[in-house]
Amino acid sequence: MTASPAYSTSVSPTAARIWSRSRGLLIALLVLALGGIVIAALKSGEQHGRLDPRSADPTGSRALATLLSERGVSTRVVTSTREAADAMGPDTTLLVTNPNLLADRQLDTLRTATGRATGRTVLLGPDQAALDALAPGVRAAEPADVTVRAPDCALPAARRAGDADLGGFRYTGSGPDAGRCYSVDGLPTLLRVPGNTAEDTGPASGSGAAAPDTVLLGSSDLLQNHRLAERGNASLALQLLGSHRHLVWYLPSVSDPSTAQNGERSFLDLIPSGWRWGLLQLAVAAVLTALWRARRLGPLVPERLPVTVPAAETTEGRARLYQQAGARDQAAAVLRSATRTRLAPLVGVPPLHVDTADVLVPAVATRLTADGGSATALHALLFGPAPEDDKALVQLADRLDDLERSILLQERHAPREHPDS
Repeated sequence: MTASPAYSTSVSPTAARIWSRSRGLLIALLVLALGGIVIAALKSGEQHGRLDPRSADPTGSRALATLLSERGVSTRVVTSTREAADAMGPDTTLLVTNPNLLADRQLDTLRTATGRATGRTVLLGPDQAALDALAPGVRAAEPADVTVRAPDCALPAARRAGDADLGGFRYTGSGPDAGRCYSVDGLPTLLRVPGNTAEDTGPASGSGAAAPDTVLLGSSDLLQNHRLAERGNASLALQLLGSHRHLVWYLPSVSDPSTAQNGERSFLDLIPSGWRWGLLQLAVAAVLTALWRARRLGPLVPERLPVTVPAAETTEGRARLYQQAGARDQAAAVLRSATRTRLAPLVGVPPLHVDTADVLVPAVATRLTADGGSATALHALLFGPAPEDDKALVQLADRLDDLERSILLQERHAPREHPDS
């Protein structure tokens, strides 16, 4: 006899099904990761650092640092406000490449250091906060495009350099002795604010007698490698930064520890200002979305089925499922339970005792035979064990049908009393 095949009734997803559902997302993530690795590998050999005198990138400033070194000007690169303040001394120029990154405490430190120094301070594209601290009385105006501009001023350094690539922030204010050059709509993009004297000097001469002053450049483009050789950019840069023998090149950084209170910064200090309002807006948006998408609970509403399935098809489909799963025990239990449910009212057994063999079997046996025999056979038929094979299951179904048919025939032929008798 051939053994019936084993069928699995598990509904848990298999490995093949999980792979078929998630392979698209996994492939997309793999492509994204490979793209990031390729881009990182292509850029790994490049040098970076905008306006960094050690960088040979197009936006770096190594070419300018080399020219200054050839003319006897030493360049010291610093990345913190404290280093910049400590490096200030006689015959020294301080270049701040991005003063807009400095906090109020850093600006106060620089203002104190430059107030004691006798050299020059060069600020690249300072905004109003930096101007209030390091160049009081000067106001910043709307920026202009960076392009070739003529000096149109009497400042010796600008006149010697000639045309240069200037633009960016424009400035107003300061005294009558200020040098206003490379103007756009009457407002200079290069402004020299003198200190004690209004004397301007060229490249370092070794005397150290240059007067303290502050130079504001609206744009830093002329200091970059890719523009230094164009027009008078190199000449102007060398004269502005080479007026003293020592140059402190300050590259502000957001990682500067001097920006924190007492030298330490918490996690909240690293979050941009206004984050509380941002979180509040996100919370309001989440609540509104929840109200919009939430289901409104109410009483159950019956709905008609879109398709009516005949009972025969339902029975056949369920039987095929039992057959595929080899569930003869469950099929037999369903057949016996249905037969007992139909026989109970015919033999006078209450629904509560449908599954009670001691009550149902004697009642059925009494209706079949007058002496109450064959109770053992009825018990095996209605409450017996599961069939061993499909053939035994079919025989069980036939015997249950015969039993139910016998009870029905007796019910139909039983004598009934007339209601009027």
